[in-house]
Amino acid sequence: MNSYVNMGVGALLGTVFVVLSVSIASEGLFHAENPEKPGYEIAAAEATDASATAEAAPAAVPIADLMASADPVKGETLFKKCASCHSAEKGAGNKVGPNLYGVVGRPIAHVADFGYSTAMKAFSQDGKEVWNFDHLNGFLTAPKKYVKGTAMGFAGDKKDDERANIIAYLNTKSDSPLPMPAK
Repeated sequence: MNSYVNMGVGALLGTVFVVLSVSIASEGLFHAENPEKPGYEIAAAEATDASATAEAAPAAVPIADLMASADPVKGETLFKKCASCHSAEKGAGNKVGPNLYGVVGRPIAHVADFGYSTAMKAFSQDGKEVWNFDHLNGFLTAPKKYVKGTAMGFAGDKKDDERANIIAYLNTKSDSPLPMPAK
């Protein structure tokens, strides 16, 4: 065998031996045990059946209680974060999301010239379900949990008063606003 080949193989084996020795020694010196209690945990919700909706888990505060103190003027200000994807003016076209003029009391997934997700169409039960105060409250709390598979990218609004104000504002954006729910 050629002496250069022998030197190359010897150098390779020597390098592997040194790297392995350093690795074993450093593991022994700097070994870190897993802590008994982690410093932080990432909690993730487990996936559930896609056909289930959030109707089974209603909001903690009844909608009638929320709507009793709702302020449509504050809701108009809060709606600005919605306005990037939705319009709420009569006769205005759709944006990324459907026009929300007259949405309170309107059948779900029922704007003729808007392409709703399959999940939203299924949730609407062919127009039998309407956007009542309870549905709007649940949907605005967490859209992707309320209607599994919706295309709406909004994460939701966890503040009860803000959701109530937005719903009150949307109720005013109608030819015939609905009466506030009774307690």
